[in-house]
Formats: sequence, C-alpha cells, structure tokens
Amino acid sequence: MNFINRVKNKIFDITLDAYYLKKDKKHLKRSKNLLMVPTSGKRVGGKYSYGEWCHVIGLFQGLMYHHLNPEIENKILDIGCGSGLLGISAQPFLGDKGNYTGIEIQKHLVDFCNDHYPDNYKFLLQKTKNEIYGAKDDYEPWSVEDASKDAVTALSVWTHLNEEAGKFYLKEVARVLKKDGIAIITCFSLDKNYDSFLHESTDKGAYHMTEKSRWNFSESAYGSKNWFYPKWAEIPEAAIGVKEAGIDEMITESGLKLVKKYNGYWKEKPGFYFQDVLILKK
Repeated sequence: MNFINRVKNKIFDITLDAYYLKKDKKHLKRSKNLLMVPTSGKRVGGKYSYGEWCHVIGLFQGLMYHHLNPEIENKILDIGCGSGLLGISAQPFLGDKGNYTGIEIQKHLVDFCNDHYPDNYKFLLQKTKNEIYGAKDDYEPWSVEDASKDAVTALSVWTHLNEEAGKFYLKEVARVLKKDGIAIITCFSLDKNYDSFLHESTDKGAYHMTEKSRWNFSESAYGSKNWFYPKWAEIPEAAIGVKEAGIDEMITESGLKLVKKYNGYWKEKPGFYFQDVLILKK
C-alpha cells in the first residue's frame, strides 16, 4: 500500500508541476532563460524543487557574470551536467558565437538534454570509473580540444570523486581551458569552519546534531590522508570531503591557481551556496 501511495503521490507531483510550470513561465519577464527549466521528472542532481533550481541557476549566473571575461561569446564546458541546470545559468553568456557543452556519464540524461536544449548546446556521454554510479571504465580524457574553453563548471562533481579521480579530472580542466580561462567547481572543503562546526557545543538542538552527524567526514577514502567520507556512506564516493591541504595539492598539481573561495553554508555558517565554491584560473 505504501508503494502504491508513493506512486500516486509521484504522479500527482509530476502532473501538478507540469501545470504550474506552464502557468508560471508565462509570467517570466526578466529571466527568460528560466523557460528552459525542465519539468520535475527531469530535474536531477539533488535539487528537485522548481524553486531551488531557479535559486541555484541565479546564484551561478551571478558567479559567471563576476568572473567571466569577456562576458559574452563564451565557450563553456559543464562537467557532470545532469539535466542541464548550469547550462541554463550559462545561457546569457554564450551570445551568437559562444556555445555550451555538457559532459555526463548517464546516457538517458544526455539523450534528454540533446532533445531539450537549443542548437548551441551539445551534450556528450563520457566513460569513467565511479563507484557511486556503477561505472567501471578507466579514467579517460574528455573528448574536448586543448585550450578550447573559456570556462569549465562542475556542480557537485568533486563531492563524488576520490583522490585519484579528483586529481586526474582537475588536470583535464586545466588542459581544456584557454589561457586566463576560469573554472567554477563546488566541493566540501574541510577547513577551519568545518573544524569549528564539528566542535561547537551541542546546545543548538537536534537539527544541529543531525547535520553534524551527517557531515562529519571521519573516514579516510581509500587510505587517503586528505580525502574523507562520512560513516553513513556505504561507498566513499557518495559524499567526499577534502582537507585544505588536499585541495591545495590538487590545484598545484593541475597548474591552475585559486583566485577565490566562497564558503558553503553546509557548515551552518553564512555562505554563498550550500557547498563550497572554488574559482580557479589558468
């Protein structure tokens, strides 16, 4: 009975969402790119709500505005693009000569995106090795030319990469970026804010204790001294956090430079976005 009720609720949610989007999108005046937000059945990546999709799109559109140079005609590569959330953020910065390329390891999402988005959007299926998605292939370079992209984005990708994969793919970011190109990458940074979050008193209540338990990256990921995961994760790649020394080492090995870090509010302190955001430059 519970299964039947869940199915009924899901059908109701999808039907209501489709009706709501049809009505709501008629009222868009200053955010026309939100017309590309897909219906609920296609919104993936840990963000199901239409409102949260719009919120995240706006946040990362703001980041692109502040860090892209030039502001239009950009060629943007999005890693782990899902169903295109950051592709919508990128739309105002493409212009007539720019384009967006999304890389994804799940074929059904690649197929959906290639049908859903306009002609200056292209989506590629990538083989890789990642336990959380059941992908058993070796790490492979992306099918993207050297020094061909003005920007690379990755939303909640490095939060699912072990040390070997994280280092391999950050070198790929450096390879495909043009000189002075930027990368916008989110992660769980195990920094001083994280340390204070873990050691704060327990008088903040049950919610605080639940979050502290969930985001306590206490277990070494495959013996790494800098890459960790929480006890609840059956597979390390379900949630990866990296110490600052590990992030610095990874960036140094890639040849990129860290130009800005926006703290995430997952550590229960004011932040730009839930995860930490790194702005890197070639």
